[in-house]
Amino acid sequence: MLVSKKRKDEQIKIIQKASQEILHNLEPHSNKDITDKTPYRAAKALLELTEGYDQDADILINNAYYSTDSVDMVIVRNINFSSMCAHHLLPFYGQAHVAYIPNKKVIGLSKISRVVNMYAKRLQIQEKLTVQIAETLMEKLEAKGVAVMTEGMHLCAMARGVKDCSVNMVSKVFLGNFRKSINHRNEFLNSINIKK
Repeated sequence: MLVSKKRKDEQIKIIQKASQEILHNLEPHSNKDITDKTPYRAAKALLELTEGYDQDADILINNAYYSTDSVDMVIVRNINFSSMCAHHLLPFYGQAHVAYIPNKKVIGLSKISRVVNMYAKRLQIQEKLTVQIAETLMEKLEAKGVAVMTEGMHLCAMARGVKDCSVNMVSKVFLGNFRKSINHRNEFLNSINIKK
């Protein structure tokens, strides 16, 4: 569902006001020439980083399905994404790898990236992001199986808390034939160069 310009303007005003309060509490005597427009910029950035709430998978896919007799695995690697940690409102970013086994239809290549980024552009945890991508593709493609693996670097672990810049989280979801067959899982993992 697309948000109207009026609603978007209202959201910017509300978030801008909250950002002014946060900024004042963090640095009450801030240098005005640097932070004067920060609340407005922060509001616009936050709405952009969560624009996935305004998107719908059916609209993004736009019926870009194509008939096929192929039963061979389709793999899309290295889909870049950035998201916002729902726990700390800090960014995390990484790559998604997706595979599916067609059931009489395939989908346009760009549509898989669009689905990944629709869910990434929400307040997220990586595990849920991975599940949402897999379940949506399984449903929309009526596939025989779907596999999704995401790899993410999280600022909430890198810049605060444990402060470990080397932490890399991996989350995997296997549905349908991928859940049933170790051979399918291994083919997917080998194709994206991951050690089992």
